[in-house]
Amino acid sequence: MRIAMWSGPRNLSTAMMYSFGNRSDFAVWDEPFYAAYLATTGLDHPMRDDILAAHEADPNKVATRCIDAIPAQKPYFYMKHMPHHMINEVPLDWAHDCVNVHLIRHPARVIASYGEKRSEMNFDDIGFAQQAAIYDKFGGYVIDSADIRANPEMMLRKLCDAIGLDFDPAMLSWPAGPHEGDGIWASHWYNAVHKSTGFAGAEGPLPELEGAAAELCAQALPYYERLAALKL
Repeated sequence: MRIAMWSGPRNLSTAMMYSFGNRSDFAVWDEPFYAAYLATTGLDHPMRDDILAAHEADPNKVATRCIDAIPAQKPYFYMKHMPHHMINEVPLDWAHDCVNVHLIRHPARVIASYGEKRSEMNFDDIGFAQQAAIYDKFGGYVIDSADIRANPEMMLRKLCDAIGLDFDPAMLSWPAGPHEGDGIWASHWYNAVHKSTGFAGAEGPLPELEGAAAELCAQALPYYERLAALKL
């Protein structure tokens, strides 16, 4: 089994990678196409030069690895993918050979969290439209980060049942600190999750956004709501 877990930024995606990576039967891969996305677009992201130096930037080579032998001779492969990385120059047909899962989060929370790490953002950066398009192309399963945080075991059991995988209690916790599967960008983005040893509890009220952030949220909300109607 190869799981393509599609998620926008700031959306519990690293915690989910740690959850699956804590199983003995899974290899994990952190944002396989990030370097290719930066190299192709020329965008200036935090740690851009380090990312390009440390990770494969040829999208065709990355796509081949997605369906090649699973690392460490594990039976299962978990790939943490960002929908906005899948620009026109990046192959996508490999996803036909994967179990596609779509991790969603309310855009108000995504935008508020993203803004703490990167002051400038636009609609393409947060991936809501791209994620909906990938769902339309490949289908799959939808799971909401709020539901996972509220009841991790119940939701992970639901997800495992849906995709035909035995639930493993090891998914509920992981060691604190950096993980072997982290991309080099972890030092900028993963500070909070590196302090964790499991899923945080339920989140509070939605953050109140103003100005451009509120407009961005309104633009993203219909895409979130469409996928939320399909969630497990």
